[in-house]
Amino acid sequence: MVKLLTDSVASLPNEVAASEDIEVVSLYINEPQGEFADTMDATAGFYDRLPSLVDCLPTSSQPSQHTLEGIFERAARAGEEVLGVFISSGLSGTFDGAVRAARAVKAHNIDFRAILIDSASAGYDEAYAILEAARASRAGKTLEQCANAACDAIMRSRFLFAPESLTYLQKGGRIGGAKALLGNLVKLAPVLTVRDGSPVDIAKVRTQKKVLAAMFERFKADVESNGLAEVMIHYIGQPDKARAWARETIEPYLGHEVAVQPVSPVVGLHVGPAAGIAYRCERPLEGKITGDISSLFAYV
Repeated sequence: MVKLLTDSVASLPNEVAASEDIEVVSLYINEPQGEFADTMDATAGFYDRLPSLVDCLPTSSQPSQHTLEGIFERAARAGEEVLGVFISSGLSGTFDGAVRAARAVKAHNIDFRAILIDSASAGYDEAYAILEAARASRAGKTLEQCANAACDAIMRSRFLFAPESLTYLQKGGRIGGAKALLGNLVKLAPVLTVRDGSPVDIAKVRTQKKVLAAMFERFKADVESNGLAEVMIHYIGQPDKARAWARETIEPYLGHEVAVQPVSPVVGLHVGPAAGIAYRCERPLEGKITGDISSLFAYV
């Protein structure tokens, strides 16, 4: 039996994780008043406070080694093999921590097997991989076949997002201070994606209205070239702009309703208020992973 594991940054709604029998291990946000788990239940309260935190941003932390080893130990004792999909190793140490924990458990459970995958992304771009693995598992596929299904989803999905300010990305170390200062001064609004596990800009425009149009054009180009399997509208902060964009632009184009949900607080902490879109196409997308996809796998 294949046990499915991901982290909270995948932003799976609780009911989806439960219905697909996916265990979600939480990252954490650390504030002066204490630490709290990065859960979807925490998004509304955290995003209400996010603008007031910009001058003294909290930090985020990965799951503890003890927590990860406990998950793998329980699986080993139950005779389960584990397929895990985690936030990009370029954004967090969670994947590397999971690999260390699984190998520590393997050292005294010689028959234990796991395949752990660096999703090279976050949000529902990460979630699509574990959800495809879940579909394969339900169909009775082997651990290796479930891993291949996850890998295929990684190659066919993309995350586009448009932060309202570059300040949060700069303070979180995701872009340089000079680039953030220049962008904010001249009011440049970038469209960002995650390529090879790190954020890169694919367009720069002058207003938020234009940035949503630029994001839609990239989405539309991918869909028309590669077909569309699934789509999710994401937001960080308040949902009004993302919901309006979904209703006025995305849904008329697709001809059906589209789900709108927040990304987890850890993502929001590092990006700041933003709108975005995650989608999985029918065929692989150019430029998502430019290196060897096998480098994203760890076999235990």
